[in-house]
Amino acid sequence: MRQQKDFLHDENATAQLGAALGHVLQPGMTIHLHGDLGAGKTFLTREMLRAMGYTGRVKSPTYTLLEPYSVKLQGRPVEVLHFDLYRMSSPQEFIEAGFREYFGSDKLCIVEWPEQAGTLLPAADIAIFIAAEGEGRTVELHAHSDLGATCLENLYPSPNP
Repeated sequence: MRQQKDFLHDENATAQLGAALGHVLQPGMTIHLHGDLGAGKTFLTREMLRAMGYTGRVKSPTYTLLEPYSVKLQGRPVEVLHFDLYRMSSPQEFIEAGFREYFGSDKLCIVEWPEQAGTLLPAADIAIFIAAEGEGRTVELHAHSDLGATCLENLYPSPNP
Protein backbone atom coordinates (compact mmCIF):
# COMPACT_ATOMS: atom_id res chain seq x y z
CA MET A 1 0.00 0.00 0.00
CA ARG A 2 0.95 3.64 -0.25
CA GLN A 3 3.45 5.32 2.11
CA GLN A 4 4.57 8.91 2.52
CA LYS A 5 7.40 10.37 4.58
CA ASP A 6 7.82 14.07 5.43
CA PHE A 7 9.85 16.34 7.64
CA LEU A 8 7.78 18.95 9.44
CA HIS A 9 10.08 21.89 10.21
CA ASP A 10 7.98 23.44 12.96
CA GLU A 11 4.66 23.42 14.80
CA ASN A 12 3.02 25.32 11.94
CA ALA A 13 3.95 22.56 9.48
CA THR A 14 2.50 19.97 11.86
CA ALA A 15 -0.70 22.03 12.10
CA GLN A 16 -0.89 22.20 8.30
CA LEU A 17 -0.56 18.41 8.02
CA GLY A 18 -3.29 17.93 10.64
CA ALA A 19 -5.58 20.33 8.79
CA ALA A 20 -4.91 18.60 5.46
CA LEU A 21 -5.67 15.21 7.04
CA GLY A 22 -8.88 16.59 8.51
CA HIS A 23 -10.06 17.40 4.99
CA VAL A 24 -9.37 13.95 3.46
CA LEU A 25 -10.36 11.50 6.20
CA GLN A 26 -13.62 9.58 5.79
CA PRO A 27 -16.24 8.17 8.17
CA GLY A 28 -15.51 4.56 9.05
CA MET A 29 -11.75 5.01 9.10
CA THR A 30 -9.40 3.98 11.89
CA ILE A 31 -6.21 6.03 12.31
CA HIS A 32 -3.35 4.75 14.47
CA LEU A 33 -0.92 7.34 15.87
CA HIS A 34 2.50 6.06 16.91
CA GLY A 35 5.18 8.11 18.67
CA ASP A 36 6.91 8.80 21.95
CA LEU A 37 5.47 11.04 24.65
CA GLY A 38 5.51 14.62 23.42
CA ALA A 39 5.92 13.69 19.76
CA GLY A 40 2.80 15.63 18.76
CA LYS A 41 0.08 12.99 18.44
CA THR A 42 -2.58 14.96 20.33
CA PHE A 43 -1.55 18.21 18.63
CA LEU A 44 -1.97 16.55 15.21
CA THR A 45 -5.38 15.21 16.26
CA ARG A 46 -6.43 18.66 17.50
CA GLU A 47 -5.61 20.17 14.11
CA MET A 48 -7.52 17.41 12.29
CA LEU A 49 -10.59 18.13 14.42
CA ARG A 50 -10.33 21.87 13.83
CA ALA A 51 -10.22 21.25 10.07
CA MET A 52 -13.38 19.15 10.45
CA GLY A 53 -15.10 22.17 12.00
CA TYR A 54 -14.81 21.37 15.71
CA THR A 55 -14.46 24.65 17.61
CA GLY A 56 -14.45 23.50 21.23
CA ARG A 57 -11.58 22.50 23.47
CA VAL A 58 -9.66 19.41 22.34
CA LYS A 59 -7.99 17.72 25.26
CA SER A 60 -5.75 14.71 25.53
CA PRO A 61 -7.66 11.58 26.53
CA THR A 62 -4.67 10.32 28.54
CA TYR A 63 -6.73 9.96 31.72
CA THR A 64 -10.22 9.47 30.29
CA LEU A 65 -8.91 7.07 27.57
CA LEU A 66 -11.58 8.36 25.15
CA GLU A 67 -12.86 11.78 24.09
CA PRO A 68 -15.77 11.99 21.60
CA TYR A 69 -16.32 14.90 19.20
CA SER A 70 -19.22 15.65 16.85
CA VAL A 71 -18.20 17.07 13.46
CA LYS A 72 -19.38 17.08 9.86
CA LEU A 73 -17.53 15.19 7.14
CA GLN A 74 -18.73 15.55 3.57
CA GLY A 75 -21.74 17.40 4.95
CA ARG A 76 -22.95 14.62 7.23
CA PRO A 77 -22.68 14.40 11.02
CA VAL A 78 -19.91 12.07 12.19
CA GLU A 79 -18.65 11.16 15.62
CA VAL A 80 -14.86 11.29 15.95
CA LEU A 81 -13.56 9.14 18.78
CA HIS A 82 -10.09 10.05 20.05
CA PHE A 83 -8.54 7.24 22.07
CA ASP A 84 -5.33 7.34 24.11
CA LEU A 85 -4.41 3.83 25.25
CA TYR A 86 -1.11 4.79 26.92
CA ARG A 87 -2.33 3.95 30.42
CA MET A 88 -3.65 0.49 29.52
CA SER A 89 -1.54 -2.21 31.11
CA SER A 90 -2.77 -5.06 28.89
CA PRO A 91 -4.65 -5.56 25.62
CA GLN A 92 -7.49 -7.19 27.56
CA GLU A 93 -8.32 -3.78 29.10
CA PHE A 94 -9.32 -2.62 25.60
CA ILE A 95 -12.02 -5.30 25.49
CA GLU A 96 -13.05 -4.82 29.12
CA ALA A 97 -13.54 -1.08 28.51
CA GLY A 98 -15.97 -1.94 25.70
CA PHE A 99 -13.98 0.07 23.18
CA ARG A 100 -14.17 -2.47 20.35
CA GLU A 101 -17.90 -1.71 19.88
CA TYR A 102 -17.11 1.95 19.06
CA PHE A 103 -15.38 1.11 15.78
CA GLY A 104 -17.74 1.17 12.80
CA SER A 105 -18.68 2.59 9.47
CA ASP A 106 -20.33 5.71 10.87
CA LYS A 107 -17.45 6.83 13.12
CA LEU A 108 -13.90 8.03 12.66
CA CYS A 109 -11.56 6.54 15.28
CA ILE A 110 -8.16 8.08 16.03
CA VAL A 111 -6.04 5.96 18.37
CA GLU A 112 -2.89 7.05 20.18
CA TRP A 113 -0.68 4.25 21.50
CA PRO A 114 -2.49 1.52 19.49
CA GLU A 115 0.17 -1.05 20.43
CA GLN A 116 -1.29 -1.11 23.96
CA ALA A 117 -4.35 -2.97 22.60
CA GLY A 118 -2.24 -5.56 20.77
CA THR A 119 -4.12 -7.51 18.11
CA LEU A 120 -7.51 -6.67 19.65
CA LEU A 121 -7.59 -3.21 18.04
CA PRO A 122 -9.18 -3.03 14.59
CA ALA A 123 -6.65 -2.61 11.79
CA ALA A 124 -5.62 0.90 10.77
CA ASP A 125 -6.66 2.43 7.49
CA ILE A 126 -3.75 4.82 8.02
CA ALA A 127 -0.91 4.43 10.52
CA ILE A 128 0.97 7.62 11.34
CA PHE A 129 4.43 7.49 12.89
CA ILE A 130 5.59 10.79 14.33
CA ALA A 131 8.90 11.56 16.01
CA ALA A 132 10.57 14.72 17.29
CA GLU A 133 13.73 15.58 15.39
CA GLY A 134 15.55 18.77 16.38
CA GLU A 135 13.10 21.66 16.16
CA GLY A 136 10.79 19.67 13.87
CA ARG A 137 9.23 16.26 13.45
CA THR A 138 9.51 13.38 11.05
CA VAL A 139 6.22 11.85 10.03
CA GLU A 140 5.49 8.69 8.09
CA LEU A 141 2.00 7.83 6.87
CA HIS A 142 1.24 4.24 5.86
CA ALA A 143 -2.02 3.32 4.15
CA HIS A 144 -3.22 -0.18 5.05
CA SER A 145 -6.52 -0.18 3.16
CA ASP A 146 -7.91 1.06 -0.13
CA LEU A 147 -9.69 3.86 1.73
CA GLY A 148 -6.45 4.83 3.45
CA ALA A 149 -4.59 4.79 0.13
CA THR A 150 -7.24 7.04 -1.44
CA CYS A 151 -6.89 9.50 1.44
CA LEU A 152 -3.11 9.61 1.05
CA GLU A 153 -3.48 10.08 -2.71
CA ASN A 154 -5.75 13.06 -2.01
CA LEU A 155 -3.27 14.36 0.57
CA TYR A 156 -0.19 13.84 -1.65
CA PRO A 157 -1.39 13.80 -5.28
CA SER A 158 1.00 12.21 -7.74
CA PRO A 159 2.49 14.72 -10.17
CA ASN A 160 1.05 14.59 -13.67
CA PRO A 161 3.46 13.13 -16.24
